[in-house]
Amino acid sequence: MRGKLRWKSILVVLIATAAIWYSYPPLDIHDKDGNIAREGTINLGLDLQGGMHLVLQVDTSKLKPDEAKDAPQRALEVIRNRIDQFGVLEPVIQLQGKDRILIQLPGITDRERAKEIVGRTAHLEFRLVGDDPELLKKGVGNEAVDGYELKYMKTRDGDREPLLLENEVVMTGDMLVDATTEFSQQGFGQPYVSLELNNKGGAIFADVTAGNIGRRLAVVLDGEIYTAPVIREKIPSGRAQITGNFSVQEAKDIAIVLRAGALPAPVEIIEERSVGPVLGRDSVEKGVRAILMGGLGVLLFMVCYYLAAGVIANIALILNIVLITGVLAYFKATLTLPGIAGLVLTIGMAVDANVLIFERIREESRLGKTLRAAISAGYDKAFWTILDANLTTLITALILFQFGTGPIRGFATTLSIGIVASMFTALVVTRLMMDLLTYIKPKMARLPMLQFFSKPNIPFVKFRRAAYFLSVAAIIVGMFVFARRGEKNYGIDFTGGALQQFKFHETVTAEDVRGVLAGLGLGESSIQRFGAGKEVIVRSPGGRTGEIIAGLRNEFGGDSFEVMRVETVGPAVGADLRRVAIKALLFAMIGICVYISFRFEFRFAVTAIIALIHDVLISLGIIAFTGREISLPVVAALLTIVGYSINDTIVLFDRIREDRKFMRKAGEEEIVNTSINQTLSRTVLTSFTTLFVVLALFVFGGKVINDFSFVLLIGILVGTYSSIFIASPLLIDWPSRRANKKR
Repeated sequence: MRGKLRWKSILVVLIATAAIWYSYPPLDIHDKDGNIAREGTINLGLDLQGGMHLVLQVDTSKLKPDEAKDAPQRALEVIRNRIDQFGVLEPVIQLQGKDRILIQLPGITDRERAKEIVGRTAHLEFRLVGDDPELLKKGVGNEAVDGYELKYMKTRDGDREPLLLENEVVMTGDMLVDATTEFSQQGFGQPYVSLELNNKGGAIFADVTAGNIGRRLAVVLDGEIYTAPVIREKIPSGRAQITGNFSVQEAKDIAIVLRAGALPAPVEIIEERSVGPVLGRDSVEKGVRAILMGGLGVLLFMVCYYLAAGVIANIALILNIVLITGVLAYFKATLTLPGIAGLVLTIGMAVDANVLIFERIREESRLGKTLRAAISAGYDKAFWTILDANLTTLITALILFQFGTGPIRGFATTLSIGIVASMFTALVVTRLMMDLLTYIKPKMARLPMLQFFSKPNIPFVKFRRAAYFLSVAAIIVGMFVFARRGEKNYGIDFTGGALQQFKFHETVTAEDVRGVLAGLGLGESSIQRFGAGKEVIVRSPGGRTGEIIAGLRNEFGGDSFEVMRVETVGPAVGADLRRVAIKALLFAMIGICVYISFRFEFRFAVTAIIALIHDVLISLGIIAFTGREISLPVVAALLTIVGYSINDTIVLFDRIREDRKFMRKAGEEEIVNTSINQTLSRTVLTSFTTLFVVLALFVFGGKVINDFSFVLLIGILVGTYSSIFIASPLLIDWPSRRANKKR
């Protein structure tokens, strides 16, 4: 016994030490000025540190089949080269599907500049300018001029100069070797882009300049004329210039895209999610505050209710958090805002395993067993219940990871790690500490604990028909409200459009903001004020975010507000996300149904799925009734509800299966009611602790995750109700073969 405890203790200490080593400090530590004082070991997602998330669609419709095949891959390499020169630390650039490119740019705050560099085609052409004034007059008069194309060039004074460009392209950017930013010696050091051509390009350029002295040569980039100088002499050096009324930044950006090369096909930004650094820091602070408030509340409750056993559970709970952060740091996983929510939720759910074990130990002690025997029996009987409950939740988390994107995957990752960590701490760490306690104090007769429910005998199943009626009525009303709202139920994640969050330095009214939007033809946009009227969220049709920002700056002043975040989703992406969300819910339920059928009976699986559908429908109805929108975080919350609810139901099913072995002469109704009462203490305690941490997330987690935490609050209450009044009682109305034989 002593040797076994020693090796277990060494193993746990080594694992805990490794987790602390990798996770300290888990997050970046900032000084009073907001600068990083010490760099953390966990990668922060864009929603926590600020940055941009873009999805580009590569348009290959005008390419030949052989060119279109590898166009997305070539576009990805070009964009990667541009971003490397842009100077972004640890960008993520990868293909998504056949013709989409996912880009994540941490720390980027200049949205428009980044979008310009990433999305610019960079198709460079040199074309001779027609020098016949009569032909130019025809072109300006909208007459067709054979062999020429009319284009306009911006001049220094802001006018537009018409030019006739020959259709024949003298040279393209394929012959470009390098592009750099330089400054002219005249004109106050005006920046320009210096081009260096390869040998073939240099020879062509020399021939063209030699044969066209006195004519103008236009430099055209992405269909826009930047400069059209007069050729004064032959240029044999293979060097050219792009001049214009550039700022230094514009000249640098043009050089960047030209050095990286032209995109093989045009690209369109179909999804954008940008978060400012201020909102990122605010999210970290509020997330950490929610963890501390929720965690401290649970720790205090466990000590007050379970006394010495509660201290053991708290040590395991703290180790559980350390293990999660250690694993995240070791695998260099990314922690997102929904990931913090997953961590908060894990705190509440991790308590469940300990509560199950402690309540089992209490039951075994009542049978007259010694403390060591009661502990051993309690862990043995709770093992399969804990395994079943956590595996079904893990199925949901894995499906969420498979079908989720970005921050939602972060939530699924944290939740999955949390489930495994909580099983380890509950079944190994607390067992080790219990064994050490009985080894140190062999004469200890019992484990003192408080008890809310001594021997409850509430006739729950007698109220099942009233519960059925109440649930059906709630679902009908909720679905009526949901159907009546129609597309208003869905956020921009599923319908397409734009969401912008602004933080003003002074209070603004919705009427003032709407006046600006009305001037842009966007008067029907949704406006939501919060934060004492200083923060505003605007939901509008996509593609005009820049105009809205410019309009607000003109109305309120350039320094009157900060752009906290911008989300733009194209209609095609919205439709895809909606389809994926439905698929994720369906696959989660199918996975759970298969597992329960394997571990229990098929009828158990069906009643569990009915209860899950009940929970999702009621949650959707409450979302619609409260005027909230379904977004990707809300879908994650719905899937979490599915996992939590099935966790609760599995505990009841496991007890029903166990009681059927010992209550062979009892009817189905008596068995189900007895099982509900036997697990009532665990159900109430687990729901209370989980509700406490989710409530902390709802109150302290911030606006960005408010809908997510609200849906979780509703889901926990509804899930607890459905386990007691829907899933278990349905087994009575769909009796087993044994019950049918008795009848």
